[in-house]
Amino acid sequence: MGATLRAIRALVLLAGFYLLGVLLLAALAGIDYALYAFDAPSSLAAKLYIVSVLLAIPVVRGMFMLRTPRDEGMHGLHVTEADEPRLWHTVRELAEQVGTRAPAEIVLTGDVNAAVTENARFLGLLPGKRRLYLGVPLMQGLSEAQLRAVLCHELGHYSNSDTRLAAITVRGRAQVLRTIRHFEERAAKTAGRERDRQEKKAAKATAKGKQAREIDTGRAGITYRTMARLYTGYAKLYFRATLAGSRRQEYAADLASARIAGRDATASALREIPALDAAHDFYMQSYATLGAPAGLLPPRGEVFGGFGHLLSARALELAEMRTELPTEPTSPYDSHPPIAERVRRIEALPADGRTDEAKGAALGLLAHPERTLAALEEAVLTEEARALRRTADWQELLDGSMGSRLAGLDSPLHRALAMYTQDTPTLPALLQIIDEGRLWKLAQRLPLSDEAAAANGRAFREFVRPVLRTSLSNMALAKLGSRGLLRWEFSWAEAATVHLPRAADGTEADLDGAVDAAIADVPDTAPLRALLASSRTS
Repeated sequence: MGATLRAIRALVLLAGFYLLGVLLLAALAGIDYALYAFDAPSSLAAKLYIVSVLLAIPVVRGMFMLRTPRDEGMHGLHVTEADEPRLWHTVRELAEQVGTRAPAEIVLTGDVNAAVTENARFLGLLPGKRRLYLGVPLMQGLSEAQLRAVLCHELGHYSNSDTRLAAITVRGRAQVLRTIRHFEERAAKTAGRERDRQEKKAAKATAKGKQAREIDTGRAGITYRTMARLYTGYAKLYFRATLAGSRRQEYAADLASARIAGRDATASALREIPALDAAHDFYMQSYATLGAPAGLLPPRGEVFGGFGHLLSARALELAEMRTELPTEPTSPYDSHPPIAERVRRIEALPADGRTDEAKGAALGLLAHPERTLAALEEAVLTEEARALRRTADWQELLDGSMGSRLAGLDSPLHRALAMYTQDTPTLPALLQIIDEGRLWKLAQRLPLSDEAAAANGRAFREFVRPVLRTSLSNMALAKLGSRGLLRWEFSWAEAATVHLPRAADGTEADLDGAVDAAIADVPDTAPLRALLASSRTS
């Protein structure tokens, strides 16, 4: 579908929103006229007139709030041509090959994404300021050829007028959703007032010794909910039509990417992005924000820079992820086609012999990557995050975060022990309970599934043993950590490992074995007590 036909479709859908509003207003006016013409009782007519006005207000507000939502942009680092000459040269060169006007701004972001926007005027009839958003994590994980493919895809949206026509579709979506929200808010307020009224009435009945009626607000706000359903029905039609167009635009942009950057670079970039996205989520949760609860932040430049270390250390895992493309079911409300289908279409294109182009790392397009990564932190991180203490290295971050986590340990076993003893939960108190044969009675205070709560004897012990094992191990680690006897080993390739104090024979203490002995069917705390005692003298 050409840009002209897409523009006409977008305008028709937007006009449909206004037509729906006009029809609803006409219906309300018709009801009011009928009340007047047939001389309805004044009390009933007055109530219905008020209802008509209250229903008309959200409709009118939705129709006449004409401003298209502004592109407020994503948080990021604005880079000029003087800052990043190679990157700007690449973007301009690709824009020329795609056959479109280059963006006026480039903004580096901290997520695995690339996007383009255009502040078009007069509903997209006139072009506007263009902006390219480029995630630095993409540059850390992609080759230069793959990044060029991503950039060609985004610039393809410009050449296909996708960003200009977005002004119409975004406006329509915003206005439909805004109108639905107005009706839902009014329905909620009406239901709330009705609930308050019924609760007061019930309280009075109870005070007089009468049976209070059950609270029922099912009918309150029903007219508002009905209006919301009408607009929701139109919203489904609008979104299905516009998002189907969005999916076609993605296919068209993929073809532009393959034509300019090459088939293999485009397909491999599409394969890479889901793997990078999953790896980045893992990195942010397990590394970058590891020390946040303890008030710690990685060294300057490493909040985003550390992601590159993780990618290098876990290259084999990423290689496996690239071969397993997401196969989520498609929905008419998806804005993008499934990655697997996009890759299939690109790989089905004829070979173009461009397999050896620009294999260097895309991060090399930046003039000073380390400096840019540090500057990106200042642009993206919140003021609260920037106020956290910077550690000297990742090992210090791990030590500080694990020490804080163990010091503030609050496991299910801690809470169960506090309820059981009505006292502060401590490891010595727990060991005493185990020695007295009361461990399984204590375990009944743990949060239990229905199946576990119904079990008895050995079956019950097997249900609760994993929770006991984890909680008791952490309590022992907390005790050792409080004495400064633990050593944590940081790794990019695998999870952090903890090293315990050495036993008398020079071997590392066996905490797992000691904990298993303490929670066995016939518990024995001697190995765990010996480990803790030997650590005091080591």
